[in-house]
Amino acid sequence: MDKNGLGGVLADLHLLTIIAQTRNLTQAARRLAISKASVSTRLRDLERVVGMSLVRRTPRSVILTAAAVQLVEDMQSSFARIEQSFAQAQDLAGKPRGIVRITAPVALGRQRIAPAVPDFLRRFPEIRLELDLSDRLVNLAQEGFDLAVRHARSIPETYIARVLRESHSLLLASPDYLQRRGIPTHPTDLARHDCLLYLRDGSIQSWSFERIGMRRRGGEQLSVPVGGRFKANNSEVLRAAIVGGVGIGLVPDFSVSGELESGAMVPVLPDWRPVGFFGDRIYAVRPGGVRASRALECTIELLRQVFLAE
Repeated sequence: MDKNGLGGVLADLHLLTIIAQTRNLTQAARRLAISKASVSTRLRDLERVVGMSLVRRTPRSVILTAAAVQLVEDMQSSFARIEQSFAQAQDLAGKPRGIVRITAPVALGRQRIAPAVPDFLRRFPEIRLELDLSDRLVNLAQEGFDLAVRHARSIPETYIARVLRESHSLLLASPDYLQRRGIPTHPTDLARHDCLLYLRDGSIQSWSFERIGMRRRGGEQLSVPVGGRFKANNSEVLRAAIVGGVGIGLVPDFSVSGELESGAMVPVLPDWRPVGFFGDRIYAVRPGGVRASRALECTIELLRQVFLAE
């Protein structure tokens, strides 16, 4: 190998490790802030240096060849240590700096996180934030995110998680809907109502309840099938449907505040607690095994302050 070309080859090998994580050239380009065409060109250059193909392209992803897998296994831990050392050096240099990529649920991001961003960026002018709002659960390492805000019951041990706040589910309807259709007095009454359902892949549409005050004594718990004319995969959309009188909806508490105070929606089955559908806590989650940069620590503190103020 030409000694003068070593730097370029190392950069292309790093690109290969990113492709191994994302299995997608477009996502790899996004991770490295370069064009997809540049990714393809550099990959071809690396294949020419190595002397064999490193990936096989499919309509939706790329598959690494055996040679590429071996290269990635040999190099990935080294690049991770380099990235960590570089972040530590930047931290020692002074102010928090660098890009922090965050993924968060749509409603939570729009209503809670986004309003706090302008002040945060003024306080830390050398931090750049990328906030991706999506209600799907992303793979942090594979898609290049440094931090996730997740509404969950538990977090895998491979991640480092910090509880931002407790959360609970609310069963709500508009006064107009209840006047037209009647007020349920028991969870089984929901079978006769239009229920607004949260779309989940392959999920069985049922809601579970426990009678309030009975949790510690092993009291009454039950699961009831529910159905209705409208489904959505976003809690803000379901909230709007509830206010519009479409039906009875189950939503996380962070999706509603002013509507309850104004009376635009009211609790249903107040003697029963919905359980198991949404998470019990909101977490800030980051991959384990990697030291958090000062920029990332500042971002986590931002989230802590956002939810502390509620």
